[in-house]
Amino acid sequence: MAAYREKINELQELLKEDNINFKLFRKQCFRGVPDDSGLRPLCWKLLLNYLPPNRKQWKEVLRSKRDLYKQFIDEMVVAPKDGRTDCPRIDVTMDDHPLSINPDSKWQTFFKDNEVLLQIDKDVRRLCPDISFFQQATDFPCQQIVGGPDSDSIRLHNRVQYTALSAGTVERKGIGMNKVSYTVRKAQEDYAVLSSGQEAHWEVVERILFIYAKLNPGQSYVQGMNEIIGPIYYLFATDADSDWREYAEADTFFCFTGLMSEIRDFFIKTLDESEMGINGLMNRLMRKLKECDPQVWNRLKNQELEPQFYSFRWLTLLLSQEFELPDILRIWDSLFADQNRFEFLIYVCTAMIVLLRENLLSGDFPCNLKLLQNFPSMDVHIVLDCAVQLALSCSLSS
Repeated sequence: MAAYREKINELQELLKEDNINFKLFRKQCFRGVPDDSGLRPLCWKLLLNYLPPNRKQWKEVLRSKRDLYKQFIDEMVVAPKDGRTDCPRIDVTMDDHPLSINPDSKWQTFFKDNEVLLQIDKDVRRLCPDISFFQQATDFPCQQIVGGPDSDSIRLHNRVQYTALSAGTVERKGIGMNKVSYTVRKAQEDYAVLSSGQEAHWEVVERILFIYAKLNPGQSYVQGMNEIIGPIYYLFATDADSDWREYAEADTFFCFTGLMSEIRDFFIKTLDESEMGINGLMNRLMRKLKECDPQVWNRLKNQELEPQFYSFRWLTLLLSQEFELPDILRIWDSLFADQNRFEFLIYVCTAMIVLLRENLLSGDFPCNLKLLQNFPSMDVHIVLDCAVQLALSCSLSS
């Protein structure tokens, strides 16, 4: 207990410095930010390069970033109205109409936005299903959204509800006569409707991801990003300090954007075969496993149990689907503090395989595949300690 308290004190002292010793700060965070210290949200903001090490710059950085995010909401969520059912009828001209193939067409933009929004809406509604947090109302709903007279019409999940056309059934009615019956697919309301003026946490995450997709059209939104943003938003939105918690949405957006700038290659299909793409990362994992435990590596190779069958999800989602949320937060302390960004992720994944070696060496292909695709419940500290030992042994042998 004394060592635990000392760990908190050391981290607190580091964070009080006008210019934080970042090398020492990373080292402390790598060992894990104490859960009940209340310091993890601030530590992540620093580790994800949202806040600079110089404390004197924090106030201006936060003010400018939060103002900028507010501007994004105004421009990309509040302002666009084309195509909503509550808006005045828009004249369809030869220059811009629903069937226009002009890439600058407002209709083209509208349809693309809603195609992306359909997927985001579907994904955020099932975020962290084991906990009720994302179904609950946030203490700080976005006033730009809930504060106006048109609040219902500008909520993103309502935009999906208004515009998602599911199918058209064509029935032949005599020679050359067709009857078309359309069915409109409403967005499934998985969660209870909140009172007027309230927003659920999943709605906030939906807005962040939509704005991110709009600002990054080359990448847009890819399924799985919801699993990356979930733990970050959860951490910031549960900050014990209400002054920080009030701006959880804006802070999450910029931390998520910074993180995605480092791992975006994992989500770009055209880069899958590159060294920085997901296949390159899985090859690195297999090389590390061969180095650390050649017997297990040989077993998986002989069974033709390819890393794509299990580690694709591990690596792209930073293990967010393999552990419970509190354990994910602890793992990400180390991943974000890794000076060689995400090299430690390879060691953690290697450790997960090595820790299952007895089962893997005795199991057949179906059993081993099931085991790796459903990593058994295990103390996260055992996994991390094993990963550290593997990293140390590799550095000593090199």
